[in-house]
Amino acid sequence: MVIDGPFYSTLLNNPENPYSDELKACIKEVVQNLLDNDTSANKPGMLLGKIQSGKTHTYLGVIALAFDNGYDVVLVLTKGTKALAQQTYERLERQFQLFMENDSVQLFDIMNLPNNLTRYELNQKIIIVAKKETNNLTRVRRAFFTTYAELAQRRVLIIDDEADFASVGFKRTKQEQIEINRIASQIDELRRDIEQLDFLQVTATPYSLYLQPDNDETNQIYEPKRPAFTVLVPIHPGYIGGDFYFDDNSEQNSAGPFIYVEVSNEELSILRRPDRRSFRIEEALTSPRIRSLRSAIVNFIVGSCIRRIQDRQSGMPVKRFSFIVHTEAARQSHKWQEQIVRQLVEQLANAITSNRSLFDQLVEQSYQELARSIGVMNHFLPPLLEVNTEVISALNQDFLMITVVNSEKNVNELLDEQGQLRLRTPLNIFIGGQILDRGITIRNLIGFYYGRRPNQFQQDTVLQHSRMYGFRPIQDLTVTRFYTTIGIHQAMRNIHIFDCALREAFLRGAQRNGIVFLRLDNQNRIVPCSPNKILLSTTTTLFPNRRILPVGFQTGYRTNISRIVSQIDDAIADHYVTGADSPPFLLDVEEAKKIIDLINQTLIFEEDFHWDAEAFKASLDYLSKNSSDQALQGKIHCLVRTDRNLNRFKADGSFSDAPDTASTEGRLARETAIDIPLLMLFRQNGSEADNWRGCPFWWPVLYTPRNTQTVIFATDITD
Repeated sequence: MVIDGPFYSTLLNNPENPYSDELKACIKEVVQNLLDNDTSANKPGMLLGKIQSGKTHTYLGVIALAFDNGYDVVLVLTKGTKALAQQTYERLERQFQLFMENDSVQLFDIMNLPNNLTRYELNQKIIIVAKKETNNLTRVRRAFFTTYAELAQRRVLIIDDEADFASVGFKRTKQEQIEINRIASQIDELRRDIEQLDFLQVTATPYSLYLQPDNDETNQIYEPKRPAFTVLVPIHPGYIGGDFYFDDNSEQNSAGPFIYVEVSNEELSILRRPDRRSFRIEEALTSPRIRSLRSAIVNFIVGSCIRRIQDRQSGMPVKRFSFIVHTEAARQSHKWQEQIVRQLVEQLANAITSNRSLFDQLVEQSYQELARSIGVMNHFLPPLLEVNTEVISALNQDFLMITVVNSEKNVNELLDEQGQLRLRTPLNIFIGGQILDRGITIRNLIGFYYGRRPNQFQQDTVLQHSRMYGFRPIQDLTVTRFYTTIGIHQAMRNIHIFDCALREAFLRGAQRNGIVFLRLDNQNRIVPCSPNKILLSTTTTLFPNRRILPVGFQTGYRTNISRIVSQIDDAIADHYVTGADSPPFLLDVEEAKKIIDLINQTLIFEEDFHWDAEAFKASLDYLSKNSSDQALQGKIHCLVRTDRNLNRFKADGSFSDAPDTASTEGRLARETAIDIPLLMLFRQNGSEADNWRGCPFWWPVLYTPRNTQTVIFATDITD
């Protein structure tokens, strides 16, 4: 393989787009594999990265090195929006500008490809950008086989960017599925008819490998179509992903625990349409009905001002910052949200002179909130007075711009020269819908007010909603906040867990061994499930050493549950040897399931919280009966602890979620749960002083075995 050719060498010498040694090694590995392997749409090469982790930067390097090694034509397939096609085109144009000026490379959007290219132009390296959309792909086929038939005889590399967009999803409309199938068919025809073609998928969500449509439910394990090879994009040390936002983050020196801010469902309803019975816009600065949105806007303004002061104090260029409101797809909702946000900002600015005490109160509340996460990281915190003055200056000098982004034409007009949303002022608020889903890059994002319901979308789209993923300086993270409902946050966390489990399984070689997809049938039996039927909102993901437990509940009243708690006590007493440090014991899984049924009758869940007891029991059942140790099949380990006093709430007001401790029960669980699961049962005293109802109750925790194969369990499926 040539590694010092003109294209790749020039690319590496560009100081504006540096490539680390790890990234160079990744690029070389991809191209070497393309040269060595016969890749196709059915057996593609795979470049696997995380959301917003530099995948485009990587495949630009792949294109340059491929040109040095005999490839003549590169077709880049983008997601189906004009904005993303333009963003990709402009990235390619900047990267290959010198070669275009020297007549070494021709770059075209397929929709603007001339029909009179000369042989001089055709003999250059050619890059074509096309949306994954039927008209674009029809034009691609015409270009390769009619207008310029010689292109089909040359060595071609297809790069399928965001490959999952044309793959099987979780739940799509009939029309969308027809469109996706048509696109996949067009790509497949290109692959068959071009003589020398290699196919590279670039994605952060490799679920097309796993979620293949399959009507045969006789096998429990689904073997994906194997890629010819898989290369991982190196993760930049400054990359921030779902683990930062959704993992249990108890590190003392982390801003993670401060990121999430709860939004009520009632507030999201108010943001859908005007209704003066529930909210009067003239009361935007004081109404409790939009408390979270008001806090979000003020936090964004104050946080941006703090960061600008910090930049000046450290001698760095002062940055511009952005904030997203993304709750609805309907344009009328965007218009209403724009009115509310404008009123909030105008009323806040007016309060500087008309109600200074309210203004100072709102700024100080935000300052104190952000000071907690800034303080944890020991970063410079400007004095409140200086921040207050900066906020006044920002409002008086019209630093803040509010922009609605809800059409492709609108987005195209708003993109800067790098294909990102242009930040025209120091503070920028973008209000929009689906167009913000599709990979549009938004710089310096420190606020994300989100209300889209993840259970309505396929996995790859939900993850692409997460515009806060990507490279984020820690200074920005200390003032970053993510606003959504508890239910949506839990669903997104579930998706993150699903994502991590599949990724880890993939890295461990699960593409050779398959993934287990299960569901309950009408008789509550565990049966295989075709992966393309799964709904994300109803999945339980099992992987090694995972804790699963109910959270967000209150107990029933003493008069209602005392008898049931006594039944649980008796059931456990038949097996449990009393003692504070009593060891785990073996329990029949059927007995364990009866105990879980009783516990489920004693717990009452708050709005947006739910414990899927059926999935909990099914997980116990599957993990026990499919143990590799036949002597343990049908058994589980059980650990009992009594006389516990855990407050219903944590210090920050969120629900407690750890009746076990990592250092004690967690250590014991890791030592015990090897081939079968461990069920931990904690008898809480449930005192009113701890915000319970003055009655003991049992709190179960399932700990999955170390030897668990990745399992996706669905309690609901599509038709």
